[in-house]
Amino acid sequence: MKKFATKVFKYRSYTPIPFLIVMVIFQQATPLSLIAGFIVALCGELIRLWGVSIAGSETRTTGRVGGTYLIVTGPFAYVKNPLYLGNILLYMGIGIMSWALFPYLQIAAFLFFYFQYYIIIGEEEGFLREKFGKEYDEYYKAVPKLFPRFTPFKNEGIEQPPFKLHMGLRSETRTLQAFSAVTIIIIILYLIG
Repeated sequence: MKKFATKVFKYRSYTPIPFLIVMVIFQQATPLSLIAGFIVALCGELIRLWGVSIAGSETRTTGRVGGTYLIVTGPFAYVKNPLYLGNILLYMGIGIMSWALFPYLQIAAFLFFYFQYYIIIGEEEGFLREKFGKEYDEYYKAVPKLFPRFTPFKNEGIEQPPFKLHMGLRSETRTLQAFSAVTIIIIILYLIG
């Protein structure tokens, strides 16, 4: 199972591509779906940007699971995996924008990504538990994996990296470019359709 989890982690950036292609090919966008989907996708990207501005470019690694800090501030104080939550919202938002095969494609995409992240999260949790021990166990018990809590987790004793928006924007360049490109394509197809 570890080999499979390692492969899933390594190729996680490419798994949305087939869903995005289907969303573009079968798009049936409406003004309402464009607006609602864009808002959902933008929320996902803002969550990602917030998290990456704290976690840094380590979130872009594809080799193996790792990390310098046990990050428990920012969005990580509400949900253990804000980048994956952001991704799910981003993909769902694009799916809503396109209105392609709605709701079947969106349900299939949600289930696929939930399963993918479940595998990756298990691998990451093993690393964090081994590296940070008791501090991680406390965090693990208090903060949900993908569905945020309402109040932030606090542990002032855990060293945290600083928030660096400019580094977050640099790290998110590819995601922002892809999000913009797909959004523009869907809007153009809607306008000429």
